[in-house]
Amino acid sequence: MEEQILSNAYPFWGRLSDEEKTNILRGCVTVSYEKGMQVHRSDMGCKGAVLVLAGVLRVYIVSDEGREVTLFRIHEGESCVLSASCLLDAIQFDVLIEAAEAVQSLVIPVSVLHPIMENNPYVGYYLYKQVTERFSDVMWMMQQILFMGADRRVAIFLWDELVRAGRPVLSMTHDEIARNIGSAREVVSKVMKYMAEEGIVSLRRGRVEILDKGKLQKLL
Repeated sequence: MEEQILSNAYPFWGRLSDEEKTNILRGCVTVSYEKGMQVHRSDMGCKGAVLVLAGVLRVYIVSDEGREVTLFRIHEGESCVLSASCLLDAIQFDVLIEAAEAVQSLVIPVSVLHPIMENNPYVGYYLYKQVTERFSDVMWMMQQILFMGADRRVAIFLWDELVRAGRPVLSMTHDEIARNIGSAREVVSKVMKYMAEEGIVSLRRGRVEILDKGKLQKLL
């Protein structure tokens, strides 16, 4: 079962030798994270490639003043290679990764991945390609923060979560939304209050329900 999961998730799998596949299958481990748990930070060392089987990971940075800015999120079926950043010379900045909700993951440790990457160019190509693709996500987030109003950023985030979850009820606080869009909780609360008054959402403690998709779309 693990081989099928890895084969579907990693394009380089078909380019591995039988020995390399065996080493990965023997070395990979299943790891669970509770919501809010740290998956990666600089003082935790280099973990490896983390494949999300269920849940969501949040990749973010923190300013000197303590403000968090979410760079992107990693969903079910996607892999995070920044947790193996010690293998990538091009990565010169520190990012943090946490479980945005309960996460089940399959981790290929650095000790397993490194020798394979050294001998198999397809693995290294995949890792760098993933970083390049994620950089475009970072640029999109920076564009939102710099050029979009908070109301539109909240609307985009809620719409994306609505599409991903497939249901109108989202379990998240104003503080979580603020951290995900790189804004202040007070600003998000004002936007959510406006949306509630307009009949777009219904607010409960730790929960947001989308009532009118049409009105929400108009804010995008």
